[in-house]
Amino acid sequence: MELSEAQEAFFVARRSRKDSPHTTAAYRRDLAGVTAHLAQVLGTARIELEDVTAQVLREAFGAFADTHAKSSVARAWSTWNQFFQFCLLDGLSAGNPMGAIGRPKPGPLSPKPLRGERTPEELLTAIAGGARRARAPWPERDLLVLALGLVAGLRASEMRALRRSSVVGRPGERRLYVHGKANRERSIPIEVPLERVIEAYLVSCEVRFPGLRFSDEGPLVLGSDGEGIGRGGLDYLVKQCFRQAGLHDRVPAGANLHALRHTFATRLAEDGANAVEIMVLLGHASLNTSQGYIDATGRERRAAAASNRTYRALEGLGGDGQ
Repeated sequence: MELSEAQEAFFVARRSRKDSPHTTAAYRRDLAGVTAHLAQVLGTARIELEDVTAQVLREAFGAFADTHAKSSVARAWSTWNQFFQFCLLDGLSAGNPMGAIGRPKPGPLSPKPLRGERTPEELLTAIAGGARRARAPWPERDLLVLALGLVAGLRASEMRALRRSSVVGRPGERRLYVHGKANRERSIPIEVPLERVIEAYLVSCEVRFPGLRFSDEGPLVLGSDGEGIGRGGLDYLVKQCFRQAGLHDRVPAGANLHALRHTFATRLAEDGANAVEIMVLLGHASLNTSQGYIDATGRERRAAAASNRTYRALEGLGGDGQ
């Protein structure tokens, strides 16, 4: 059987798992990226599954790793491991060669929140005031995007997946119904200030697109054409917000929109939220991921150190030169 046929059979088998389109697209990228290097190693684009030996796959993964980050290589390894497990169980392959392929060790979680204690407030204020200059300025939409990251902790894919009907509940008790990674769903309580941002944005949509009919199942976050905002458009929007608010130097390298989510999680940890609360609000699959935000803030370590009763002996001793 050709490798391409086996890969398509893999996706057919996964249909019952109801993977999200985002997950399926990521799997396809992982398979295609390494397959391209397999073609170079074997010298042909017509690859038979039986030709993908451990040695050949090791060479292909090595070439793939040369141009990809550790996290991307680890994700691709996981995808190919799942693919070969399927082939093994379905009788398409005699074994799974992934055990012979080196897998990057995951590094510790390193949150990348915006730098500066007042940066989120400065960013929101600047954008609400029209700091982002564009051919057709839309501060209501820009403010909504930033708020969804900073006070709801949404990923880019989750923002794009929001429908108008995703905002549920009575005024003052509303929630965001979010469709997250791996089809995990969660409900995020939102407060009145975010309700008002959403309401102002919806009014601006009516003004901006007077001839457009909006349905409850239509996308919430729109692009300049009135359609759901695209992945690239959303990324560009956030980058421009940082830059034109004069805050781009406070964004960790490579973070961009995800810096908003990390800021949300970091502030939760700093203000006393526990790992379970952070996990639920951010839609993490692992408690360890959520615990990383608490560890990064050092809140619990500081509290433990502060409980040392010897501190009482120091009170009043260091402030008057004695």
